[in-house]
Amino acid sequence: MKTILIIEDDIVLRETTAEILELENYKVITASNGKRGAEQAKIMLPDLILCDIMMPEMDGYDLLKILSKDEQTKRIPFIFMSAKTEIKDVRKGMDLGADDYLTKPVSEELLLSAIESRLAKFELLKEDETLKEIPIKQGESFKEIENIDDLKNYFCDFGLSKIYKKGEVIYKEGEYSNHIYLVYKGSVKSYKIDELGKELILNIHKGDDFIGLSAIIDNSHYYESISAMETSEILQVSKSVLLEILENNYKLSLEIFQLINENLTEVKEQLLQMAYGSMRRKTAKTILKFAKLMNHKPSDSINISRRDLAGVAGIATESLIRTLTDFKKHGILEIEGRNIKILDIEKLEAIN
Repeated sequence: MKTILIIEDDIVLRETTAEILELENYKVITASNGKRGAEQAKIMLPDLILCDIMMPEMDGYDLLKILSKDEQTKRIPFIFMSAKTEIKDVRKGMDLGADDYLTKPVSEELLLSAIESRLAKFELLKEDETLKEIPIKQGESFKEIENIDDLKNYFCDFGLSKIYKKGEVIYKEGEYSNHIYLVYKGSVKSYKIDELGKELILNIHKGDDFIGLSAIIDNSHYYESISAMETSEILQVSKSVLLEILENNYKLSLEIFQLINENLTEVKEQLLQMAYGSMRRKTAKTILKFAKLMNHKPSDSINISRRDLAGVAGIATESLIRTLTDFKKHGILEIEGRNIKILDIEKLEAIN
């Protein structure tokens, strides 16, 4: 399901447009002014933005300028929908990088057509990028790729390497799955965002972990979002290439599906912990999980934000901070800034 952000200060028009899009099976987010729209765009990373021009707090022109400078939002299709009909206004909007300019009142048919065409164009551009990214040699044989380790070596030899800064999104829930990824260096988190913008962290992936495997089937979408927790190097290979590798390799296919199953099992356990665990137990298990995933010894410090810890534990950040303070009082943890060191691992494991 594609997500569309509507930024419009007229409440009647905003709600009417939202209703039209929801009936067409789009997920809709709304904002009543440019400033709030910029915040929502950066948090939710919608698939398309519909935006008025004359608004309080920040107008549509300034909003587009801000989003165009942000690495995560600059490629989001952007459509102005305004009562300003003069040629100079339309020209200004298009010169700033808008993908389309609709003048109010906009018919339902024209609105839906503009949205569908812009989304389709965006997907085609992504497919073109995919075809250019991985230089697969003509007649290249995949017979030597017999197991997971061989596949990881293939990613290292032929995968496109990209560096993602902390907080940068690698892919977003609901996007078409064009690539499969291998974390080469650093760590990333998989997460979902609810309707209120709250982040629910499903898993943490470190170096040598695959991501995106659950969307390996043709025409499927990513079921979660992935972003870097620190500066990370990610290797990517076109999904079509990986499917070709798996086509005549039964053993490797089984190993891939085993990895997918293990990942889903971890997600289920995480959700059960969030639903039924006590606050202290959730916090303890989350710290232990981070220490294990990051290959830390108990004597090492874990450098992690309170927000990410709270997201994995499934509790409010304020509640997590109070629980960490309690653990520190009882000599279980040592805390200095973002750094957390486990002092008594047996006590931490025993918390319920």
